[in-house]
Amino acid sequence: MQKPPQEMQLRRLLALIRDVLREIFDEASYARYLERHSLPTSPRAYQAFQRDGERTSSPKARCC
Repeated sequence: MQKPPQEMQLRRLLALIRDVLREIFDEASYARYLERHSLPTSPRAYQAFQRDGERTSSPKARCC
């Protein structure tokens, strides 16, 4: 049995909101980091993820 169009639209909207929130709170990027480095979820992996993010988002030192 096919779901009503309104229910399908609501499900898509909720999925979009969930995905946006995962990006905002770094859950999606953490999942990509784990996959890229073939790591399981752990406190040590999360620390490495945070350090990696700090290195890439820190402004470069400018001379003069």
